[in-house]
Amino acid sequence: MGNIGVMTADESGSVTGMLEAAGQGDKAAIGQLYGMLYPELRSLAHQRVRSLNNVQMLDTTSLVHESYLRLVKAGRVNVENRKHFLAYAAHVMRSVVVDFVRHSRTARAGGAELHVTLNSEVLDGVASPADEILRMHEFLEELAQVDQRLVSVIEMRYFAALDNDQIAEVLGVTDRTVRRDLEKARLLLLDALL
Repeated sequence: MGNIGVMTADESGSVTGMLEAAGQGDKAAIGQLYGMLYPELRSLAHQRVRSLNNVQMLDTTSLVHESYLRLVKAGRVNVENRKHFLAYAAHVMRSVVVDFVRHSRTARAGGAELHVTLNSEVLDGVASPADEILRMHEFLEELAQVDQRLVSVIEMRYFAALDNDQIAEVLGVTDRTVRRDLEKARLLLLDALL
């Protein structure tokens, strides 16, 4: 997603106008905004799907469309600019992925039925990609109680693929602060996973 920030003045003005209308609850503006940014959103979703390797996952198109439906359902999109919108979309995609993994695990396990394997010790040490997604989500939920900015930095970096300068611009902090936040988040994650 190296093309974030590469827009003509007309496109930039259109996005700004649509963001303002979307912030006032104009669902048609949300649709137009999604249409204009669809290639970037699709690229963002493709990165998420590709990074999940073996998880039987939504395809790229389904992830983008489900995220769109959730944004429309929310009614208002209060973001200041295109990068904020992409960061917000990354947050929505994260919730879609987590919900899909939870639903898949429940369906695969037979819903509320209890299934016991004959040799469950073998499976105890093996973490599936779905488990990793849920553990990361739980970590981010706990971290949000302590430092919401760290969660935003992680989401923008790993779910929206923004670089340090872009994250700094969205958050109104310096590049150095973003680097420090990423390192702090990495250390907290390592501590939480051990």
